[in-house]
Amino acid sequence: MFYGATAMTDAGLMEETRELHLFTRNPLTPPYPVQLQIAEFALGCFWGAEQRFWQLKGVWTTAVGYTGGKTLDPTYEEVCSGQTGHAEVVRVVYDSDLITYPELLACFWEGHDPTQGMRQGNDIGTQYRSSVYYADREQEELARRSLELYQAALSAKGGDPITTEIVPSETFYFAESYHQQYLGKNPGGYCGHGGTGVPFPLKALCKE
Repeated sequence: MFYGATAMTDAGLMEETRELHLFTRNPLTPPYPVQLQIAEFALGCFWGAEQRFWQLKGVWTTAVGYTGGKTLDPTYEEVCSGQTGHAEVVRVVYDSDLITYPELLACFWEGHDPTQGMRQGNDIGTQYRSSVYYADREQEELARRSLELYQAALSAKGGDPITTEIVPSETFYFAESYHQQYLGKNPGGYCGHGGTGVPFPLKALCKE
């Protein structure tokens, strides 16, 4: 069972993120129950992205953070500078008996526009890129096949080429406490997610 690389070298940050999830009432940080799995996605501003995932049945907890960069223990301000190379990422801890990785991929693809490169709507910068961070070979194969299927669906509607990167999971740094479940704490807060309006062909992926 894969638990994901997790960095909590900053004691203060570790204390901040030891809180319980606002909606699932489960911890944000490891150790997680052994039967659970981890998936990590970047799809623009992590405030709205996290909300999409915590609403799914079978998701045990979610957390937002930073991955894919070179700076150790980055802060939000450092990531926003564009100098660290990190993306804003949602960690999804889930029970695969209740929700499958393909279903999480469907949520990912439908939750943003994966053709925009280093941006998502009005949010521009490397931290807003579209990425799937796979934990093992099975996740990688499913993610790559899902990209092919969604590209076909988009192309059939006249959509642009997908720019999403599919890369191995790296060290995950938990974001500051005020970012966790941000739209739950601030219901009227900013959410720049709109998607393409093209549904993901989940049945096609599940049949393979």
